Parts: sequence; structure tokens; C-alpha cells
Amino acid sequence: MRKVAAGGSRFVLEARLASMRKFIRIIVLYSVMNPLLYLLAIGVGVGTLINQNSGGIDGVEYLVFLAPALLANAAIQGSMDETIFPTLGGFLWEKTFFGMNATPLGGRAIALGVYWAAMVRNIFTVVCYYLVMMAFGVLKAPNAWLALPAGILAGAAFGAVMLAFAANVKNEDHFFTFVGRFVIQPMFFLSGTFFPLESIPIFLRWIGWISPLWHATDLGRYLTYGRDIPMALVLIHVIFLVAMIVIGLKLAFKAFDRRLAK
Repeated sequence: MRKVAAGGSRFVLEARLASMRKFIRIIVLYSVMNPLLYLLAIGVGVGTLINQNSGGIDGVEYLVFLAPALLANAAIQGSMDETIFPTLGGFLWEKTFFGMNATPLGGRAIALGVYWAAMVRNIFTVVCYYLVMMAFGVLKAPNAWLALPAGILAGAAFGAVMLAFAANVKNEDHFFTFVGRFVIQPMFFLSGTFFPLESIPIFLRWIGWISPLWHATDLGRYLTYGRDIPMALVLIHVIFLVAMIVIGLKLAFKAFDRRLAK
């Protein structure tokens, strides 16, 4: 009993990894084919037209500009899937969290176990994306490998926040509608993914400023091809993403404890 109470998150992590193994082929296919198709269709296809007409963006070829954004977005999507669906399953669909809570496992341990499992997928996705980027030859800077922790940090930040949100969901239909229309789409299109954030109207830039995707993308561009940004902004990017992790997990722990106590 003491062993379960002390290392509870590890047991939840093992259970989540065992569940993920059932879908390992889908996860691998998604992690490899998604970046490959995006880079081919948008980076190479559209990018060729942009390079021919404007010489690229931000002083580099469009594919080089685009790749760090797609890496960060892939990390965010993977982390979101592995926090939202297990949490909704545990509280609403299968109610497995209540069975876990009947043991010495507490809400914090359950939440942390789900989060660590999401980070396993996050790391796997980022590494796969990085290898595809290497194959496309878009990693120009000598320290381009630092795009790996930048992408992982993006997934960790968004995953922590979504874990907290999902723990409070009581109607999943409204939740998915809200996340899809008011979080994912604005974040994807208005975070400097396909063009510099500075090129959109000032009244829309705030969406990028509060988006983990923009912070991770700008950081990734700085690391992969040396985008010219102030060092103070680099620190802001890191602090913002770390703050999301800390605040998101703190709120998630409270939400898990509160909901399992009912």
C-alpha cells in the first residue's frame, strides 16, 4: 500500500503506456506521415512558389521557415490527444479514475501519471519530426538540435493546460467544439505558423502572444536558422512555456483532487 501511495504516478504511467501500445501503429504512422505530408505539400509545394516570387521568408527558404512551426504544432497536437482523451475516459466514459482513487492513488498521482504518458508521446513525436526535418535538409544552424527541447517544451506546456481543462469537463461535446473552434484553429493560423506574426494586423497579434505555438515556433526558428530576435525575447519564450507547465499542472492537480473527492 505504501509503495502504491509513494510511486503512484509511475503505476498510472505504466497503465497508460500499456494502453498506448494498442495504438502504436497509428501513433507511429501519424508521427511520421503527418510531418512528411505537411512538408511536402506546404513546405515544398507552396514553398517553391514563395521562393520563386519573393526569395523566401525571413531571409531563408520557406521550408526552413515553416519546419520549426510544424514541429511545435505536432508536439502540441500529440500532447493534447494524450491528455484530453485519457482524462475524459477516466472521468466520464470509463470512469477508471474513480477505481484508481479507491486504492491509495490520489488525484495528484493519477494526473501526473497521465501527464507523463503524454510526455512520452510528445518526445516520440518531436524526435520523429526532427528526423524528417533532417531528411529534408532544413536544419541549417549548427545548434539546430536545440529545436528538440523547444518542441518538447511546447507540447509539455500545452499538455499541462489541457490536462487541467479536461479535468473540469462535464459535457465533452461542448468542450470539443470550444477547443476546435476557439483554441486550435486560431492558434494554428494566427501564431506565425505560415507567415511572420508581424505581418498580421496588430489587433490580432495578441492571439499569437498568448499562444504556446508562437513562443515555441519563434524559439525554434531562432535555434534552427538563427532568426534575429533579442535575447530578452528568447528568455520570455522560455519563461512563458515553463509558466504554462507549472500553472497548468497545479490547476490539474486541484481539479483531479476536487473531482475525485465527490
